[in-house]
Amino acid sequence: MAKTKKIVYFCQECGYESSKWQGRCPGCQAWNTLVEETVAPAKTGGGGSRGSGKAPQPVSIAEIETREEQRMSSGIRELDRVLGGGIVTGSLMLVGGDPGIGKSTLLLQVCRNLAGEGHQVLYISGEESLRQIKLRAARIGEFSPKLSLLCETNLGDIRQVIERSKPEVVIIDSIQTMYNEEVASAPGSVSQVREATGVFLQIAKGLNISIFLVGHVTKEGNVAGPRVLEHMVDTVLYFEGDRHASYRVLRGVKNRFGSTNEIGVFEMRGEGLVEVENPSEYMLSGKPQGASGSVVACSMEGTRPILLEIQALVCHSNFGIPRRTAAGTDFNRVNLLMAVLEKRLGINLSTCDAYVNIAGGIRMTEPAIDLGIVLAILSSFRDRAIPEDVIAFGEVGLSGEVRAVSMAEQRVLEARKLGFHKVILPAVCMPSLRGVDGIELIPVNTVGEAAKKVV
Repeated sequence: MAKTKKIVYFCQECGYESSKWQGRCPGCQAWNTLVEETVAPAKTGGGGSRGSGKAPQPVSIAEIETREEQRMSSGIRELDRVLGGGIVTGSLMLVGGDPGIGKSTLLLQVCRNLAGEGHQVLYISGEESLRQIKLRAARIGEFSPKLSLLCETNLGDIRQVIERSKPEVVIIDSIQTMYNEEVASAPGSVSQVREATGVFLQIAKGLNISIFLVGHVTKEGNVAGPRVLEHMVDTVLYFEGDRHASYRVLRGVKNRFGSTNEIGVFEMRGEGLVEVENPSEYMLSGKPQGASGSVVACSMEGTRPILLEIQALVCHSNFGIPRRTAAGTDFNRVNLLMAVLEKRLGINLSTCDAYVNIAGGIRMTEPAIDLGIVLAILSSFRDRAIPEDVIAFGEVGLSGEVRAVSMAEQRVLEARKLGFHKVILPAVCMPSLRGVDGIELIPVNTVGEAAKKVV
C-alpha cells in the first residue's frame, strides 16, 4: 500500500517541527507561529554508500591541501569589503532586508559590473516580469549582453537552465517564491524554503557557481523562513536603514570567508545605490553649532572607524515617572550610564526625562560610545555646549571608570583626518598612541575627569 501524506506543524520563526499544534513554540518560545503543512513520505531505496557496499574513509588533516579562495570583484568596493575581499567562487550568499530597501537594486548593479567585465551572469526573478526588470535596469545604466534574465519559480526548471547555461554568478530573487513540485506545501512555507535552499546549495558546490539569494524579512527583522536557512548558506548579509531616508547600511552577520564586523554604507539616488566612501563625514553633516547635548564619538565597525554625532536632551519631567528614550543605541545601556552619573557624580537625573539619539539613523552598540553618551547627557543637563573640535570615546564601567577600547590609534587618526583638534580617551590607551602627532590627546580615568575637561 502506498504511504499516505502526513500533517506536521512547522514554526515560521525557527523551523521547529511538531506532530501537533501548540500555541507556543518549544524551540524559540514564540506565540502562534506554528503552521500546518502536508509532508510527502520520504523515498526509500538503497542509495549512497550503503547501496554500493563501500563505506567512506576518513582522511588525515595533514593530507588535505588548502589553497586561497578564488574571488571575483563585484565592482562595488563597499560590498567587496563586507564579503571579505570579493565574491568567493562556489559560495552561497543570502541578502535580507525590508521591502523597498534596495536589495534587488544592489544585486542588479552587481550583475551590471560583473557582466561588463565579461562574466556570465544569470538573474532569476520570481516576483517581477522581464519587462519590469528591464525598466529598472534602464535607470541604472547600460548592461552587457552577458547578463541573462529568467522569470521562473519551479526549482526543477531552474536547475536545468543553470546546468545547461553554466553561468558564473546566479541571482535568485527571491528564495520565498521558489517551489519544488515534490513538496506538498505553498511557496514561501518552511518546507519549500528549506528545500529550495538545499537545491541551490548543491548547485553552488557541485558546479562551482556563486549564488546570491534574496530573502524577505519578518517584522522582527530576521529572514523569513526557518533559522536553518542561515546555517546552510556561507554568507548572510542584512541591508539596513530607513526606506524613507537616503542612506543604507550593508552589514555582514555571517561570513565563512571573512570578518563579520565589516559594514558598507550606500546612498540611494535616482540612478541606484552610490557608495559612501567617507561615512564619518556623511554622518556628521548638518551637526548643529554651539548646541548643548551634542558630542562626536567614534565607533569601530570591523577595521573601519566611523565618527557619529550623539545627541541627548535632558529636561525636568512633569510626571511621577520620568520618560527615557534611546534611538540608535541600546536603551538599557543608556539607563545604566545614567545610573552611573547619579551614583558617582551625584547628579539627580531621577526627576528628568532623557532622550538619546544617534544622528543619521544609524544604529551602534559598541561600548566605546559610552563616554560620548555620558558627555552628551551632562552637556544637556547643565546646558553647556561641548567645543566643536572635541571627540570622545571610551567604555564606562559601573564604578565610573573609563576603560580601554580596541584600535585607539585608528580612531584618533580618523578624528585628525576630519579636522578635530582634541580627543578625550581612556588613559590606559595612551601607551599605544606615542607616535600620533597633530592632535591633542586628553587622557581620563573616570567620567568625573572627563566632565571637568569639557562640560
